[in-house]
Parts: sequence; structure tokens; C-alpha cells
Amino acid sequence: MSHGSEGRPFRLIPVIDLRRGQVVRARAGERDAYAPIDTPLARGSAPADVARGLLDAVATDRLYVADLDAIMEGRAPDRASLEAVARACPGATLWVDAGFSDFSGVDRFTRLGLGRPVIGSESQRDADLVRALGNRAVLSLDSRGEERLGPDALHADARTWPEEVIVMTLARVGTGTGPDLVGISRAVALGQGRRIYAAGGVRGPEDVTRLIAAGAAGALVASAIHDGRLR
Repeated sequence: MSHGSEGRPFRLIPVIDLRRGQVVRARAGERDAYAPIDTPLARGSAPADVARGLLDAVATDRLYVADLDAIMEGRAPDRASLEAVARACPGATLWVDAGFSDFSGVDRFTRLGLGRPVIGSESQRDADLVRALGNRAVLSLDSRGEERLGPDALHADARTWPEEVIVMTLARVGTGTGPDLVGISRAVALGQGRRIYAAGGVRGPEDVTRLIAAGAAGALVASAIHDGRLR
């Protein structure tokens, strides 16, 4: 097994993007254009089936779920889809980004027992929620191109960060252009021992090797698994 920062195993975390109760194929962060996924790992685009196929393909026990309706439209998390995924993937921990922007929303979600909340910087007005939740949540530092999304304090001040942090480069998602190694290296240096995960652009084993060299603890991946480049 490959090893990342501080000798820990490098963790591949499969991703599903939910839209209107289906899994969609993400590309370049253009969420309105995402279409239902067509994958050899499952018949159709039902969340439970795609999630099970992804976990079987990479033999992992963690799954990242982006609820795009919640992120884009402020809806409540898609409880039915999340429950179906949880039933299909017993023993797996779900990391769920549902556009959480206040403590009450996080509290309602955690009471459901359906996973660990991911706090996306793009959904924040300030650093207060991230600071208050601490290690109960995962922080996603979101960017699009050169633009950092959300409060500068979340990106620049690692004192607000929990132990696990995602560097989410939306413009690279689903494009096969390679991960943001510069951004990962910067976050690893700034994070001082926090576990940093890459998201966006991972193409295959060579990129995993590069990410390990950069100090990443893991990577969030979808397209490379569906296309058979990472198994």
C-alpha cells in the first residue's frame, strides 16, 4: 500500500455527486451542466448502486458525497439518497457536503447519523462555523481557477482548520488535467501535520505518486475510477 504524510496509508476516497436523486458526472465545476452518470460500475445512476460500485472498485471504507441541490439551492440534504447509500455501503463512513453554512443545519444533519459533515468554504460567510465544529467536521477549501471561494481567513489561517482538510479545485474536477500540486503543497506546509486531501484532476497512479511526494494524505476521485484508470 502506498503511504502519504507521516507514514499513514494514502487514502483514495471515491466521490458521488447527487442531483435530483441521481448520481451525475462532474466536470470542471459547471454544476448546471452535469448529466446522469453512465458507468461500468453500476446499472443506471441510482446513488446506492453507484456508491457500492465505487467502493468495490477501490476497496475503501470512505465515500465523499456532494449534495448539489443542497449546495446550489439551499435545500435540506437528500436524506432518501443518503439513507440508500448508507444501507448499500455498511461500514463505510460518508463525508457529506450539503452546503452547510450554520451550526443548526450541521446539528440537524448529524442527528440523522448519516455521516460526517464537510464544511465547504464556498458556503461560508466567515470562519466561525469551522472554528466551532473543530474535528467534528472536515473542511473543504474550495477554489475555481485562481479564485479562492469563501472567506480568505479559511484559506490563509490554518489555526481555523480541523485535522482533515480537502483542497477542492473545482475547475479540475472531471477534466483529467492533473491535481493542483502547488495548492496541495501549500496546504501541507501551512497545515503543519493536518491531513490534506486533493480533489480534482487526478488521472491515475502517476498522480497518486506525485501527491504522495507532495505530502497529501489522500485524494477524492471519481472519473479515474469510473474510467478504470484507478482500481
